[in-house]
This record gives sequence, structure tokens and C-alpha cells, in this order.
Amino acid sequence: MRSFIIAIQFLTRIPVPTLSDISEAEVGRSLLYYPLVGLVMGLLLAGLNWMLASAPDGLQAALLLAAWVIITGALHLDGLADSADAWLGGLGDRERTLAIMKDPRSGPAAVVVIVLLLLIKFAALQALIENDHWPVLILAPLLARTSLPLLFQTTAYVRPGGLATAIAEHVSQVGGILLPLSVSLGIPVVMGWSTALLIVAVICTFVLLRAMMIKRLGGTTGDTAGALVEVIEAVVLVVAVLL
Repeated sequence: MRSFIIAIQFLTRIPVPTLSDISEAEVGRSLLYYPLVGLVMGLLLAGLNWMLASAPDGLQAALLLAAWVIITGALHLDGLADSADAWLGGLGDRERTLAIMKDPRSGPAAVVVIVLLLLIKFAALQALIENDHWPVLILAPLLARTSLPLLFQTTAYVRPGGLATAIAEHVSQVGGILLPLSVSLGIPVVMGWSTALLIVAVICTFVLLRAMMIKRLGGTTGDTAGALVEVIEAVVLVVAVLL
């Protein structure tokens, strides 16, 4: 339970009890609860969607998107912004890319990417609301956060210490990989086999972005992990609309 609360504290701004004497083992094991945090987020968004059912579709989509950002504290958007600046300004150089990621300032690439991503999410949400496809509100945050255990357990963390060390020492690689695979196989069983195409889209996105991280950095960072979450959420929403 403590590891679950740690995962909520790390990934969201949802109010939870403050914990004391948090151990490195608990921090590492919190990785296994990331999919559950995504499920909680999805249920909150689905509940808000139900409460806003009488609002115009555009306003409903805007409020859902605002709530989505507020729930996460823009944590993953920040990672996407830093990654966008670093990829453009890094000019293919690993050390330069990592240095730019640590710069708290946002450049034009970050602004453009964030605006485009939020615009895409808004348009997709409006289309989904018009067709009453509310289950996608649960799937998008769930699948995005399910990708994190797989990323951290299959990809080197290029900055030493912190979360990466706790995960490496206290979470088995087999468990970290089996968890996302189990979630991916369970979703079509529970929600219908039509969702299998969403799973395929997420897997393709994961493979592509992971390959980009390895080619440029030799692994992943917290910022690129955040970017992965944001991109996968957008992909799930867009593919759901197109299907």
C-alpha cells in the first residue's frame, strides 16, 4: 500500500496521506503500481466526463483536458518539452542533448510541441465525446503508464542514482516486463478484442521512441520517459478516433 501511495505521489497531484521514512525498496517497488495509477486517473477522467455530460462537446473536451493536465501536475508535459528542446538543440550529440534537458528554460521547440500535442488531444477528445467512446479515457492513461515499467526494465537509465537505482535493486526484471505484458493481454479480454489494435499502436510507438532514445542517448531519462507517456496517450486517443 505504501508503494502504491508513493507511485501516486510521484506520477500525479492526487491528494494522498504523507508518508514518512520512505525506503529505497518501497520507491523501487512503486514502479509495479504505475499501471494502477493510470487506471485511477482514467476512472477519474471517466467520472468527470459523466458529470459534464450536459455540457457542449467542445467545452467538455477542454475541461477534461485541463483536468488531465492538473491531475499530473504537467509532469509528463515538462518531460516532453525538455526532450523536444534537447532533440532539436542537441544536434545529434549525446552530451549536449543531456545538458539541454537539465536546462529549466523552454525554447521554441518545446512550446510548439506542447501546443500541437494539446491541440491533438483536444480534437481527439471532442470526437470521442461526440461518439460517446468514454472507455478510451480509461485506456489512454492506463496504457501510457503501463509502458513505464517496460521502459525502465529494458532500457538503461543514463543518469546515475535516484529512481533508476531503486528499481534496479528492488524490482526483478522479469516482474517489470511481465506486468505490462499482462495488462496488454488483459485489456482486450476485458474490454473487447477491438482494443487489440490500440495495443498494437502503443507497442509500435514504444518501440520507435525507445529506439530514438537509445540512438541519441544510449538509454532513457526521466524527461524522455515523460515524453513517452504523453505521446502514447495522444496515440491512443487518435487511433481510437480513426478506428
